[in-house]
Amino acid sequence: MDLRIFTEPQQGASYDDQLAMAQRAEQLGFDAFFRSDHFLRMGDGDPLPGPTDAWTTLAGIARETSSIRLGTLVTSATFRHPGILAVQVAQVDAMSGGRVELGLGAGWFAQEHAAYGVPFPDKRFGILEEQLELITGMWGTPVGETYTFAGEHYRLTDSPALPKPVQQPLPIIVGGGGPRRTPRLAARFATEYNQSFPEKDVVVPQIGRVRAACEEAGRNPDELVYSVAFIACVGKDDAEIARRAAAIGREVDELREHGLTGTPAEVVDGLGALAEQGISRVYLQCMDMSDLEHLDLIAAEVLPDAQAL
Repeated sequence: MDLRIFTEPQQGASYDDQLAMAQRAEQLGFDAFFRSDHFLRMGDGDPLPGPTDAWTTLAGIARETSSIRLGTLVTSATFRHPGILAVQVAQVDAMSGGRVELGLGAGWFAQEHAAYGVPFPDKRFGILEEQLELITGMWGTPVGETYTFAGEHYRLTDSPALPKPVQQPLPIIVGGGGPRRTPRLAARFATEYNQSFPEKDVVVPQIGRVRAACEEAGRNPDELVYSVAFIACVGKDDAEIARRAAAIGREVDELREHGLTGTPAEVVDGLGALAEQGISRVYLQCMDMSDLEHLDLIAAEVLPDAQAL
């Protein structure tokens, strides 16, 4: 099982904070460093230093790391024109030497759109679908040929479809819990299907829907990576677990129920249960980006067992 570190910088983290966590994650042997794509803090608290742009941040981190994979969980389709996003992601992939993955979603946080003057249409799934088709179409167009796209939301005419990512294909992550349209989208475009913060009893049924959509589309469902994201709160004992939960404003009992929380042995057991459900990749949401010792503990006492699953 792959373990990836996943962060929410809009809650109060500078570029330097993110770089420090990414570099520590790389040194400790985690598979990847991922971040959200948001422009507004959620909930109460100090808004400083303010948001950081996901792809600008990942470009910087790409040049200051060497092996860890980098990506978004997930980029909002409402924030960037897909033609420009295709250029940005391909460029960061080149800057990283081929270590980038694109998680793309429809967007959901209306308040941040209002705060920064970004349109927030009521219906966004069609926008997401066209973005996935357009981006993969641009990347898949042979060098020297042009790409034209005419959809309901976007039109490209004779695009040179450059630059190309280093990776062919560049991994794309599609996520969500929708019962029909999301599985079909994953079957058509995704390298990985992700469930972020699901109720634990829905993981298997939703994987089943995605596998069925793949079979319906004539695709081998085993080609996809099936992943989940859960908040992580790991401590050597109850006191350390409680301290880490308090630092992020959460209750231990709630985190145990809905996340991966407890001693290292408890978290390994939780990962083992996910592996039995067909999950091969887990994103550990680490909310306190100043607590790099949290990563140290997970790497020392959870990661080796997880990699053996």
